[in-house]
Amino acid sequence: MKLTDNQDKQKALDLAEDSRETEWKYESFVAELFKGDFRWDLIHPYPTQSEEDKIIGDALLERLEADLRMHIDPEAVDRNGEVPKEALKALADKGYFGMKIPKEYGGLGLSIFNYTRAMALVGSYCGSTAVWLSAHQSIGVPQPLKLFGTHEQKEKYLPRLAKGAISAFALTEPDVGSDPAKMKTTAVLSEDGQHYILNGEKLYITNGPNSELLVVMTLTAPKIVNGREKQQISALIVETNSPGFEVLNRCQFMGIRGIANGRLKFTNVKVPKDNLIGEPGQGLKIAFVTLNAGRLTIPAISAASGKLCMYISKEWSNKRVQWGLPIGQHQAVQDKLAVMVADTFAMESVSMLASACADHEHADIRLEAAMAKYFGSERAWAIADQALQIRGGRGFETATSLKNRGEEPFPVERVLRDLRINRIIEGTSEIMQLFIAREAMDAHVKYLMALMNPRASVGDKLKTLVKMGCFYVTWYPRQWIAFPRSFGVKHLSCQNRCHLRYIQKTSKKLARRLFHTMARYQTKLEKEQLILAAYVDVGTDLLAMAASLSRAEHLLSKGQADASVQDAVNLFCKQAKRRIALNFKKVSCNSNGLVAKVSKQLLEGKFDWMINGIVKP
Repeated sequence: MKLTDNQDKQKALDLAEDSRETEWKYESFVAELFKGDFRWDLIHPYPTQSEEDKIIGDALLERLEADLRMHIDPEAVDRNGEVPKEALKALADKGYFGMKIPKEYGGLGLSIFNYTRAMALVGSYCGSTAVWLSAHQSIGVPQPLKLFGTHEQKEKYLPRLAKGAISAFALTEPDVGSDPAKMKTTAVLSEDGQHYILNGEKLYITNGPNSELLVVMTLTAPKIVNGREKQQISALIVETNSPGFEVLNRCQFMGIRGIANGRLKFTNVKVPKDNLIGEPGQGLKIAFVTLNAGRLTIPAISAASGKLCMYISKEWSNKRVQWGLPIGQHQAVQDKLAVMVADTFAMESVSMLASACADHEHADIRLEAAMAKYFGSERAWAIADQALQIRGGRGFETATSLKNRGEEPFPVERVLRDLRINRIIEGTSEIMQLFIAREAMDAHVKYLMALMNPRASVGDKLKTLVKMGCFYVTWYPRQWIAFPRSFGVKHLSCQNRCHLRYIQKTSKKLARRLFHTMARYQTKLEKEQLILAAYVDVGTDLLAMAASLSRAEHLLSKGQADASVQDAVNLFCKQAKRRIALNFKKVSCNSNGLVAKVSKQLLEGKFDWMINGIVKP
């Protein structure tokens, strides 16, 4: 049994390695940060959209807000568990399902920056509607088709998708979440070689029950590499009006109740061979590349939700009086309000930075996008929780109930419920930590994997050792030296300039500590997920600090903000420094062994004596 487990594990690791982008064609701020090089020049001056693009976005947002208010009642959507079909059609008629589709195919052809601005606006109003739009064009058929589709495929499908033909991305299965190596859905070529015969089930497919088109990840014929059979996962465009396709059920959730998400079944569905996206075996790579830009919706919505919570909390904290003072003048509430401001500014700074970088052809955003998603989803959830606490019972009460009592219908509890899914979809926070760690350590892992490869010859391993020596003899000493820099900022306060020097020094500390940890654990490092998570959290806070400082300098230099932004950024950086210190401590002084022991005891039934006095489901 142990051999089988090891084989399954190696199969999953091989598939993941084969599917990831192995080359770093362009520079990445986060990748350099983990290597101990604080490339301030990559994010300063802070990248922003052009004035022409901003004008386009401003006009779109004005129209979009009016259309949302006209066609969507977010409380009714939440209450009824449905975005009305006529509302979706109205949005489609205005082109909102084609925001990312090029104009030549009937779409609006928005920049990624304007698209994320639009999705932030929708997300602040109705989370369910945001999911309908995002699942369709961030990860649905349009994005992989734009990136990997043939000219004929684009001509055939993109105009339909731009007009509102709903699409979805089908990867997850009932027994397969983040481990595609266990995928069971298959697509076998027909005898005449003209069709794939698709069989299997998919679960948690957002938009799936109402989709006209799906991009389905499926097993296709394996290929033989070095005498060994190698699994291939491919991407197919599937028309849901095809015989053999059925929706088994629609799922119901805690939040975003108006989405269409469900379990789909394929029984001998004939899919034209021409509907293959890319090459056979490229499915997961297509999925990963698609998600790079697709993930940018979540941080944009997270930042917008932070703004909404700021607004609601500000209004209530000025209005509500307790013990003779507005509650905003009590220190316990002030702490929550201040953190809300600082974290929201940081979230938006990271989100805007990632979106701006995505619009440039010469940028690798896989780490920036993943970190933006991870950071935004975690901080937004915490902010919404604090906003609910500030509102007290009125935060726990629904907006409809508040309205019926004649009070302001602030939807805090709905916002909280809707935000919770962001820590799960498009990669759970835990998977994001592992993904970020793997990509961040690539400069080291490529040597380690080459040395540990059982199929590598002695000569190849010797060459790898020589390359390692040449790299580390210069790289490692540099991680102990941080030369003083001015960073070219003129408007940041003295305290904030000190934060820049801290990022420079800490990036080097992060790089060398990560290297020491890899040297200690080597191939066993993959099991030390809590240690890797701590390092990722350090890197995430450093990115958020750098993005916030760069944006603050930009705003101050343009006269678009006053000194209050200095205080907000200073507060965020000070709190981030405390978290960073704790995370470094988690690496060297932790209870990870005890955590493993107690959790194992629970799974073995050693604590069953505690599980009593309850009504078990």
